[in-house]
Amino acid sequence: MTVDAVEIDRWERIAASSEDTSLAEGALLIAAEEYHDLDIDGYLQRIDRMADTLRRRLRSDISATEALLALNRYLFEELGFSGNADDYYDARNSYLNDVIDRKLGIPITLAVLYIEIGRRIGLSLHGVSFPSHFLVKCVLREGAIILDPYARGASLGLEDLQQRLRAIVKDVELDPTVLNAMLAPASPRDIFARMLRNLRAIHLSRGDRLKALNASTGIITLVPGAADEYRGRAQLYFELECFRAALADFHTYLRLKPDAVDSETVTRQIAELEPIAARLN
Repeated sequence: MTVDAVEIDRWERIAASSEDTSLAEGALLIAAEEYHDLDIDGYLQRIDRMADTLRRRLRSDISATEALLALNRYLFEELGFSGNADDYYDARNSYLNDVIDRKLGIPITLAVLYIEIGRRIGLSLHGVSFPSHFLVKCVLREGAIILDPYARGASLGLEDLQQRLRAIVKDVELDPTVLNAMLAPASPRDIFARMLRNLRAIHLSRGDRLKALNASTGIITLVPGAADEYRGRAQLYFELECFRAALADFHTYLRLKPDAVDSETVTRQIAELEPIAARLN
Protein backbone atom coordinates (compact mmCIF):
# COMPACT_ATOMS: atom_id res chain seq x y z
CA MET A 1 0.00 0.00 0.00
CA THR A 2 1.42 3.38 -1.02
CA VAL A 3 -0.74 6.07 0.52
CA ASP A 4 0.16 9.70 -0.22
CA ALA A 5 2.96 11.23 1.84
CA VAL A 6 0.56 13.15 4.07
CA GLU A 7 -1.08 9.87 5.10
CA ILE A 8 2.07 7.78 5.57
CA ASP A 9 2.52 8.70 9.22
CA ARG A 10 -1.13 8.01 9.96
CA TRP A 11 -1.00 4.60 8.31
CA GLU A 12 2.20 3.62 10.11
CA ARG A 13 0.64 4.67 13.41
CA ILE A 14 -2.48 2.65 12.65
CA ALA A 15 -0.42 -0.39 11.65
CA ALA A 16 1.60 -0.28 14.88
CA SER A 17 -1.15 0.74 17.28
CA SER A 18 -3.09 -1.13 19.94
CA GLU A 19 -6.68 -2.30 20.21
CA ASP A 20 -7.81 1.31 20.62
CA THR A 21 -7.25 2.04 16.94
CA SER A 22 -10.09 3.72 15.07
CA LEU A 23 -11.38 1.17 12.59
CA ALA A 24 -12.93 3.92 10.52
CA GLU A 25 -9.67 5.83 10.26
CA GLY A 26 -7.78 2.73 9.17
CA ALA A 27 -10.46 1.83 6.62
CA LEU A 28 -10.39 5.35 5.21
CA LEU A 29 -6.61 5.27 4.96
CA ILE A 30 -6.98 2.11 2.88
CA ALA A 31 -9.49 3.95 0.69
CA ALA A 32 -7.01 6.83 0.30
CA GLU A 33 -4.91 4.50 -1.85
CA GLU A 34 -7.69 4.74 -4.44
CA TYR A 35 -8.85 8.28 -3.67
CA HIS A 36 -5.72 10.35 -3.21
CA ASP A 37 -7.54 13.54 -2.20
CA LEU A 38 -9.84 11.78 0.25
CA ASP A 39 -10.98 13.97 3.16
CA ILE A 40 -10.44 11.38 5.88
CA ASP A 41 -11.24 13.74 8.74
CA GLY A 42 -14.39 14.87 6.95
CA TYR A 43 -15.70 11.32 6.78
CA LEU A 44 -14.78 10.70 10.42
CA GLN A 45 -16.84 13.77 11.30
CA ARG A 46 -19.77 12.40 9.31
CA ILE A 47 -19.61 9.21 11.38
CA ASP A 48 -19.50 11.35 14.53
CA ARG A 49 -22.59 13.25 13.41
CA MET A 50 -24.49 10.04 12.69
CA ALA A 51 -23.66 8.75 16.14
CA ASP A 52 -24.53 12.09 17.76
CA THR A 53 -27.93 12.10 16.06
CA LEU A 54 -28.69 8.62 17.37
CA ARG A 55 -27.30 9.29 20.85
CA ARG A 56 -29.56 12.30 21.36
CA ARG A 57 -32.60 10.10 20.82
CA LEU A 58 -31.66 7.49 23.41
CA ARG A 59 -32.69 7.52 27.05
CA SER A 60 -29.82 7.78 29.50
CA ASP A 61 -30.93 4.52 31.14
CA ILE A 62 -31.42 2.58 27.89
CA SER A 63 -30.34 -1.07 27.97
CA ALA A 64 -27.72 -2.41 25.58
CA THR A 65 -30.34 -4.56 23.87
CA GLU A 66 -32.59 -1.56 23.27
CA ALA A 67 -29.61 0.46 22.03
CA LEU A 68 -28.79 -2.31 19.52
CA LEU A 69 -32.35 -2.27 18.22
CA ALA A 70 -32.20 1.51 17.92
CA LEU A 71 -28.88 1.26 16.05
CA ASN A 72 -30.38 -1.24 13.60
CA ARG A 73 -33.44 0.91 12.97
CA TYR A 74 -31.37 4.05 12.50
CA LEU A 75 -28.65 2.61 10.27
CA PHE A 76 -30.67 0.23 8.12
CA GLU A 77 -34.23 1.57 8.13
CA GLU A 78 -33.83 5.32 8.50
CA LEU A 79 -30.48 5.90 6.76
CA GLY A 80 -30.95 3.01 4.35
CA PHE A 81 -27.59 1.23 4.55
CA SER A 82 -27.64 -2.25 3.06
CA GLY A 83 -25.53 -5.01 1.60
CA ASN A 84 -24.81 -4.73 -2.11
CA ALA A 85 -26.01 -8.16 -3.16
CA ASP A 86 -26.52 -7.01 -6.77
CA ASP A 87 -22.85 -6.13 -7.29
CA TYR A 88 -21.02 -7.70 -4.36
CA TYR A 89 -17.55 -7.50 -5.95
CA ASP A 90 -17.74 -3.83 -6.90
CA ALA A 91 -14.54 -2.39 -5.39
CA ARG A 92 -16.52 0.56 -4.03
CA ASN A 93 -18.12 -1.79 -1.51
CA SER A 94 -14.67 -2.12 0.10
CA TYR A 95 -13.96 1.61 0.42
CA LEU A 96 -15.56 3.10 3.53
CA ASN A 97 -16.04 6.55 1.97
CA ASP A 98 -18.02 4.97 -0.88
CA VAL A 99 -20.03 2.90 1.59
CA ILE A 100 -20.97 6.06 3.48
CA ASP A 101 -21.82 7.95 0.27
CA ARG A 102 -23.66 5.14 -1.53
CA LYS A 103 -25.06 3.37 1.57
CA LEU A 104 -23.98 0.06 0.06
CA GLY A 105 -21.30 -2.29 1.29
CA ILE A 106 -20.08 -5.79 2.02
CA PRO A 107 -20.04 -7.45 5.45
CA ILE A 108 -16.70 -6.05 6.63
CA THR A 109 -17.22 -2.42 5.63
CA LEU A 110 -20.77 -2.36 6.98
CA ALA A 111 -19.43 -3.95 10.16
CA VAL A 112 -16.79 -1.24 10.54
CA LEU A 113 -19.44 1.48 10.26
CA TYR A 114 -21.76 -0.45 12.59
CA ILE A 115 -19.02 -0.86 15.21
CA GLU A 116 -17.91 2.76 15.02
CA ILE A 117 -21.41 4.17 15.47
CA GLY A 118 -22.30 1.56 18.08
CA ARG A 119 -19.22 2.26 20.17
CA ARG A 120 -19.99 5.96 20.10
CA ILE A 121 -23.35 5.27 21.76
CA GLY A 122 -21.78 3.07 24.41
CA LEU A 123 -22.08 -0.45 22.97
CA SER A 124 -19.27 -2.97 23.38
CA LEU A 125 -18.87 -4.11 19.78
CA HIS A 126 -16.06 -6.12 18.21
CA GLY A 127 -15.36 -7.42 14.73
CA VAL A 128 -15.37 -11.20 14.16
CA SER A 129 -13.41 -12.77 11.30
CA PHE A 130 -15.87 -15.58 10.70
CA PRO A 131 -15.05 -17.69 7.61
CA SER A 132 -16.23 -16.05 4.37
CA HIS A 133 -18.49 -13.52 6.13
CA PHE A 134 -17.39 -10.86 8.61
CA LEU A 135 -19.61 -10.52 11.69
CA VAL A 136 -19.90 -8.42 14.84
CA LYS A 137 -19.94 -9.50 18.48
CA CYS A 138 -21.76 -7.46 21.10
CA VAL A 139 -20.78 -8.10 24.70
CA LEU A 140 -23.75 -7.80 27.05
CA ARG A 141 -24.05 -8.25 30.79
CA GLU A 142 -25.76 -11.60 30.28
CA GLY A 143 -23.34 -12.82 27.61
CA ALA A 144 -22.44 -12.10 24.00
CA ILE A 145 -24.50 -12.10 20.83
CA ILE A 146 -23.36 -12.36 17.22
CA LEU A 147 -24.74 -9.87 14.73
CA ASP A 148 -24.66 -9.57 10.95
CA PRO A 149 -24.69 -5.96 9.71
CA TYR A 150 -24.92 -7.25 6.12
CA ALA A 151 -28.28 -8.73 7.14
CA ARG A 152 -29.47 -5.49 8.77
CA GLY A 153 -28.01 -6.35 12.16
CA ALA A 154 -29.68 -9.76 12.48
CA SER A 155 -28.77 -11.79 15.56
CA LEU A 156 -27.31 -15.21 14.75
CA GLY A 157 -27.68 -18.35 16.82
CA LEU A 158 -25.63 -21.54 16.78
CA GLU A 159 -27.72 -23.14 14.02
CA ASP A 160 -27.35 -20.03 11.85
CA LEU A 161 -23.58 -20.23 12.21
CA GLN A 162 -23.64 -23.95 11.47
CA GLN A 163 -25.58 -23.35 8.27
CA ARG A 164 -23.14 -20.70 7.14
CA LEU A 165 -20.22 -23.04 7.68
CA ARG A 166 -22.00 -25.87 5.87
CA ALA A 167 -22.29 -23.60 2.86
CA ILE A 168 -18.48 -23.56 2.77
CA VAL A 169 -17.67 -27.07 4.00
CA LYS A 170 -20.38 -29.74 3.89
CA ASP A 171 -21.26 -31.78 6.99
CA VAL A 172 -19.20 -29.58 9.31
CA GLU A 173 -20.17 -29.51 12.97
CA LEU A 174 -18.99 -26.83 15.34
CA ASP A 175 -17.04 -28.03 18.34
CA PRO A 176 -17.51 -25.45 21.15
CA THR A 177 -13.77 -24.80 21.34
CA VAL A 178 -13.52 -24.25 17.59
CA LEU A 179 -16.60 -22.03 17.64
CA ASN A 180 -15.16 -19.86 20.41
CA ALA A 181 -11.98 -19.43 18.39
CA MET A 182 -13.95 -18.45 15.28
CA LEU A 183 -15.95 -15.90 17.26
CA ALA A 184 -12.98 -14.32 19.01
CA PRO A 185 -12.71 -10.55 18.55
CA ALA A 186 -10.56 -9.63 15.57
CA SER A 187 -7.77 -7.15 16.16
CA PRO A 188 -7.70 -3.93 14.12
CA ARG A 189 -4.71 -5.29 12.20
CA ASP A 190 -6.66 -8.45 11.33
CA ILE A 191 -9.59 -6.36 10.14
CA PHE A 192 -7.47 -4.09 7.97
CA ALA A 193 -5.58 -7.07 6.54
CA ARG A 194 -8.87 -8.78 5.66
CA MET A 195 -10.09 -5.62 3.94
CA LEU A 196 -6.88 -5.46 1.92
CA ARG A 197 -7.13 -9.14 0.99
CA ASN A 198 -10.64 -8.52 -0.31
CA LEU A 199 -9.36 -5.62 -2.40
CA ARG A 200 -6.41 -7.62 -3.67
CA ALA A 201 -8.75 -10.37 -4.86
CA ILE A 202 -10.92 -7.80 -6.64
CA HIS A 203 -7.91 -6.17 -8.32
CA LEU A 204 -6.53 -9.54 -9.42
CA SER A 205 -9.89 -10.53 -10.87
CA ARG A 206 -9.68 -7.38 -13.00
CA GLY A 207 -6.07 -7.96 -13.99
CA ASP A 208 -4.80 -4.90 -12.12
CA ARG A 209 -1.56 -6.30 -10.72
CA LEU A 210 -0.22 -2.93 -9.58
CA LYS A 211 -3.18 -2.28 -7.30
CA ALA A 212 -3.02 -5.87 -6.11
CA LEU A 213 0.67 -5.34 -5.33
CA ASN A 214 -0.13 -2.23 -3.29
CA ALA A 215 -2.71 -4.19 -1.31
CA SER A 216 -0.16 -6.96 -0.65
CA THR A 217 2.35 -4.42 0.62
CA GLY A 218 -0.27 -3.02 2.97
CA ILE A 219 -0.97 -6.52 4.31
CA ILE A 220 2.73 -7.15 4.91
CA THR A 221 2.99 -3.86 6.80
CA LEU A 222 0.26 -5.15 9.11
CA VAL A 223 1.44 -8.75 9.44
CA PRO A 224 5.16 -8.78 8.59
CA GLY A 225 5.60 -12.36 9.77
CA ALA A 226 3.02 -13.84 7.38
CA ALA A 227 5.22 -15.93 5.09
CA ASP A 228 2.56 -16.66 2.47
CA GLU A 229 2.05 -12.95 1.89
CA TYR A 230 5.66 -12.64 0.74
CA ARG A 231 5.15 -15.61 -1.57
CA GLY A 232 2.14 -13.96 -3.15
CA ARG A 233 3.79 -10.57 -3.45
CA ALA A 234 6.90 -12.14 -5.00
CA GLN A 235 4.73 -13.58 -7.75
CA LEU A 236 3.15 -10.17 -8.38
CA TYR A 237 6.58 -8.55 -8.53
CA PHE A 238 7.71 -11.22 -10.98
CA GLU A 239 4.69 -10.67 -13.23
CA LEU A 240 5.38 -6.92 -13.14
CA GLU A 241 9.04 -7.66 -14.06
CA CYS A 242 10.34 -6.25 -10.77
CA PHE A 243 12.83 -9.10 -10.52
CA ARG A 244 14.99 -7.87 -7.65
CA ALA A 245 11.96 -7.24 -5.47
CA ALA A 246 10.57 -10.66 -6.40
CA LEU A 247 13.87 -12.29 -5.50
CA ALA A 248 13.96 -10.55 -2.10
CA ASP A 249 10.41 -11.69 -1.29
CA PHE A 250 11.10 -15.28 -2.35
CA HIS A 251 14.11 -15.32 -0.01
CA THR A 252 12.02 -13.87 2.83
CA TYR A 253 9.34 -16.49 2.22
CA LEU A 254 11.82 -19.35 2.60
CA ARG A 255 13.43 -17.74 5.62
CA LEU A 256 10.06 -17.45 7.37
CA LYS A 257 8.82 -20.84 6.17
CA PRO A 258 11.81 -23.12 5.52
CA ASP A 259 9.64 -26.24 5.55
CA ALA A 260 7.16 -24.91 2.98
CA VAL A 261 5.70 -27.60 0.75
CA ASP A 262 6.71 -25.59 -2.32
CA SER A 263 10.24 -24.83 -1.08
CA GLU A 264 11.84 -26.73 -3.98
CA THR A 265 9.77 -24.84 -6.54
CA VAL A 266 10.65 -21.50 -4.94
CA THR A 267 14.32 -22.45 -4.74
CA ARG A 268 14.28 -23.12 -8.50
CA GLN A 269 12.59 -19.76 -9.11
CA ILE A 270 15.30 -18.07 -7.05
CA ALA A 271 18.01 -19.80 -9.08
CA GLU A 272 16.38 -18.58 -12.31
CA LEU A 273 15.93 -15.04 -11.02
CA GLU A 274 19.41 -14.47 -9.56
CA PRO A 275 21.23 -14.12 -12.91
CA ILE A 276 18.42 -11.89 -14.23
CA ALA A 277 18.65 -9.63 -11.17
CA ALA A 278 22.46 -9.58 -11.43
CA ARG A 279 22.25 -8.27 -15.01
CA LEU A 280 20.17 -5.33 -13.77
CA ASN A 281 23.14 -3.89 -11.81
